[in-house]
Amino acid sequence: MAQSVAALMSSLPSPLPIRWAMVGASALGIVGAVVGLIIGLCVYAPTAVFAVVEVGLPATIVGGMVGFVVGSVLLAARRILHR
Repeated sequence: MAQSVAALMSSLPSPLPIRWAMVGASALGIVGAVVGLIIGLCVYAPTAVFAVVEVGLPATIVGGMVGFVVGSVLLAARRILHR
């Protein structure tokens, strides 16, 4: 997993906070979708797809926000340390 995240981050030509936001959104989005699928299948299988969206979409948004904050902190730390 670490190699795939590093490869993803190095291949993206965007600023650091945006890169981390994309990584956070995709990572938490996938986890949220899997959790939603499991919950949906356990509760009522015919509507499991909707549970994927109900859990995966908020997880994607939260992951993007957390990733953006982490990227912003890293960018600020780099700028402070390079002075």
